[in-house]
Amino acid sequence: MSKAHQNGPKLSQIRALVAVADFGSFGEAALELGLTQPTVSHAIATLEDELGVILLARGRHGAQLTPAGTAVTQQARAVLQLLEQMQQTANLHKGLQGGEVRIATFRGAAANLLPRIVAQFNKEHPAIAVTITEHYDFGYVEEQIRCGKADIGISFLPTSEEFESWELMSDPFWVLLPPAVEQPDPNLSWEQLVDLPLIVYPEDNSCFAAVQAHFQQAGFTLKPRYQFRETSTILSMVAQGLGAAIVPSLSAHPIPPGVSIARLPAPLERQVGAIVLAEALHPPAVFAFLQLLQQRSPVTAVG
Repeated sequence: MSKAHQNGPKLSQIRALVAVADFGSFGEAALELGLTQPTVSHAIATLEDELGVILLARGRHGAQLTPAGTAVTQQARAVLQLLEQMQQTANLHKGLQGGEVRIATFRGAAANLLPRIVAQFNKEHPAIAVTITEHYDFGYVEEQIRCGKADIGISFLPTSEEFESWELMSDPFWVLLPPAVEQPDPNLSWEQLVDLPLIVYPEDNSCFAAVQAHFQQAGFTLKPRYQFRETSTILSMVAQGLGAAIVPSLSAHPIPPGVSIARLPAPLERQVGAIVLAEALHPPAVFAFLQLLQQRSPVTAVG
């Protein structure tokens, strides 16, 4: 057996066969490949000799695939497609040998959603640096994306058309009851809720706006006893028995000892998602992180 037979068809022969099949002409195939017509003819003839079958029927009207040629060309196209995929994979991994993913997020997601995702990403791509900036509310997150200071934002959905988004989870609002409150039934009535000394976020926080609108829709007025920007302060106040807090589940952890969870009289939740600028071109590192986010099925936090 000759050395050529041992090595199998050469890539140049495969490209020549596919080109002739596409154009039906040795001359046009040669122009496409940047070769001379005799070079293409020799490549096909050599391939036929090595395979032991006629692949192309030559005639006055060009070259037509024989039945064997049709079958072999189909496989040749698959080989070229695999080679292209190999190059794409190599290019992706070249870009994943370094780089950075910059994430802007609101506080609850920074504490109780992102750590597990980032840990998984670091395990799969240890050479990529992930930076996270924590912001008071979603408006600050979206501004970081707009001005190019972050690649990916964790925000609330729906968002504006300037962003492309993916839903990550549903984040229900909970009522956190202090240890002194006896509450055998986790379902509060509106009358029970408004009688409690309530602790909420300030008026400049989107959570306050959502809770206030929820109360108004039910025909009640939100009258908080305390308002704090820091979730840790709110949780401490509840733990000390100074009131009941209305907070999203992502912000409630870790729940202090003795504090119990109750449901609002009517459900209230927000949709948390990842956002990027629409039609933005992402470097390989950012694209890889987005792929990980898109693989996650949207979940709902439970108490």
